[in-house]
Formats: sequence, C-alpha cells, structure tokens
Amino acid sequence: MQNTRVFKMSFAGVYPHYIQKAEKKGRTKEEIDKIIFWLTGYDEKDLQEILNNKTDFETFFKQAPQINPNASMIKGVICGYRIEEIEDELMRNIRYLDKLIDELAKGKSMEKILRK
Repeated sequence: MQNTRVFKMSFAGVYPHYIQKAEKKGRTKEEIDKIIFWLTGYDEKDLQEILNNKTDFETFFKQAPQINPNASMIKGVICGYRIEEIEDELMRNIRYLDKLIDELAKGKSMEKILRK
C-alpha cells in the first residue's frame, strides 16, 4: 500500500468530498463532523483551524487529541483492504474515517456508526 501520497494530502481537500458523499444520501455535514470528533477527539474550533491551515492527513492524525478507544471495533473492508489487517497505524486511522463515512452514506444509524 503506497501511503506517502495519502499522508500528505490536505484534509481540507478531502473534507468537502466526505460532506458531498453524505449529502447525496440524505445525511448532513453535522453528522460528518460528529464522526470526526468521535474518532479523533477534535472539536469544532480545532476542525476549523485544520481546514484553514490545510493540514495534511499525517499531521491531522498525529496531532489528534485522542483516537477513540472504540475505533478498534471498526471492522470490514475499505478500498480493498481489511481494516483490522492494516499494520500502519496512520493508514489504519485514515481507513477508519473512510469506513465511518461509508457507513453514514449507507444509512447506518449514528449510534451504530459511533459504536455505542
């Protein structure tokens, strides 16, 4: 898995695609934000700063206040890779976020997405 290109991508460049994917399926930006906050420990102010600074994915996850301890409950295949088999922690965190956004777009309840 070639990681360096993804790691250096701006989170601000991908964020609108997350929102677009969710909104196409009748979900909201607020739900996307809630997923990001749950996974990373960031809050609204932090997220706005990340977007304004065009922070890359590597920095986004390395500076995250706390990756949710329940993130390891996120299982399945995303982009052709089984999440629980991804050894690189940074790539696994990126794929966790991708998987959560996919679950939102597929109509899962927020309670199930957030592993409550």
